[in-house]
Amino acid sequence: MKPEVLSPAGNLEKLKFAIDFGADAVYLGGKLFNLRAKANNFTVEEMAEGIEYAHRKGRKVYVTLNAFARNDDFEGIKNFVKEVKELEPDAFIVSDLGVLLTVKEIAPEVDIHISTQSNVTNYKAVKVYQELGASRIVLARELSIEEIKEIKDRVPNMEVEVFVHGAMCMAYSGRCLLSNYLSYRESNKGACSQSCRWKYYLVEETRPGEFIPIEEDEKGTYIFNSKDLCALPLLEELIDAGVDSLKIEGRVKSAYYVAVTTSVYRKAVDLILNDREAFKKELPLLLEELKKISHRPYTIGFLSGNKENLQHYETSSYIRNYKFLAVFKNGKWNVRNALKVGDEVEVFTPDAKTKKTIVKDIQILRKDKFENVKIAHPNQIAILKFENVLEIPENAILRKKSV
Repeated sequence: MKPEVLSPAGNLEKLKFAIDFGADAVYLGGKLFNLRAKANNFTVEEMAEGIEYAHRKGRKVYVTLNAFARNDDFEGIKNFVKEVKELEPDAFIVSDLGVLLTVKEIAPEVDIHISTQSNVTNYKAVKVYQELGASRIVLARELSIEEIKEIKDRVPNMEVEVFVHGAMCMAYSGRCLLSNYLSYRESNKGACSQSCRWKYYLVEETRPGEFIPIEEDEKGTYIFNSKDLCALPLLEELIDAGVDSLKIEGRVKSAYYVAVTTSVYRKAVDLILNDREAFKKELPLLLEELKKISHRPYTIGFLSGNKENLQHYETSSYIRNYKFLAVFKNGKWNVRNALKVGDEVEVFTPDAKTKKTIVKDIQILRKDKFENVKIAHPNQIAILKFENVLEIPENAILRKKSV
C-alpha cells in the first residue's frame, strides 16, 4: 500500500509548488468556513484553476470546510458547497456534524473527510463517522503509532490520515479559547492569534504597571509554546501501521516551505517502499533539508507514546537559517529575494537533491532584452551563470544561508 503525501496549499502558487514537488494531493480552503483565515485562500475561480491543474497531473484536491458552524452560517455553507461541487473536488474536509450533513445532502457524490479538529482518538468514534458517510478520518495529533495501528486494524476499510510535519497546537487541535479571550479572534473559525506563543508576565493587582517575569531560567519561558512536529524518523512505522495519508501542515507557510517539505516526504516514502536500507542512509540528509526551512525545534510529538518534552521554552520565534532567492521557470530564474554576484548558493531540485555553487554572472530582463547587473531584485526575471556547470531542472529553487 502506497501512502499519499498530502501537502498544504494556502494559495494557487503554493498548490502548484506542492504538485510540482511531488504531492499526491493537496488541501485548500475557500475564503470562508475553513480554519486558516490568515492564509490567502482561494476564490472560486482560483479553486477551479487549482483543481484543474492537479487533476491534469493525476493528483487530488481536498477542500476544507472545517470551521465550527453557528446557526446563521448554514445559508452561506450551502451556497459554498453548491458552487464548489461543480468544480469536482475529491473531498470536503469537515469537523462539524451539521456541516457533514449539509455536504451529504447537497454533494453526495463527493467524499467526506473528518478533520483533525474533531479530535478522533479511538476506533469507536471512527466507526460512528463511517456510519455517517465519511470515507477518511484525520486522526488527532495526540495519538501514538500503536493507537493509530489499532484503529486501522479495527476499522480497515476507513482511510486514516495522520499529520507528519508542521506546527502543533498546545490544546487539543484547536479546541482553545485563549485567542478568543485575549484578542477577540476565534480559533475555531480559523482566526487564531496564537496567544499561546506570546511571552507572559505576572501583574499584582496593587502594583499596576509592574511586570513580574515568569522565569524557568535566565531565558524566561514560553509556557504554552509547542515545538514543531517532524515524524520523518518514524515514517517507516507509520507506513507499517497502515496510514493511508501523510499530512504536512502549513497553509500559511511559504511556497519554499511547501516545496521542500513535499519533496523530502515524497522522496522518503518512495525510498521506504523501494529500498529501506537506502532510506536509512538518506535519512540524515533528508532531516538536514527540513532544518533549512522556517521551523521551531522539532519533536516527534506523541507518536512514540513516550512523554517527551513538547514545549519550547526559549523563544516563540521561528528558526530561519536559509533565504529563498529564486525559482527556475521556462529556462529563467524568477527572483524572489535579492541575490548578487559572488553569492554562495544552493540549488534545490524537486527530487530533494542539493547542489552548492557560486553566482558568477547575472543578467536581468529590461525592456525585452537582458542586461548584465551585479544584483537582481525581487520580481525580476534573470539568467544566472554559476561557478560550475549545472543542469537546472524546471521548478528548481535557489537559496542561500542567512547571515
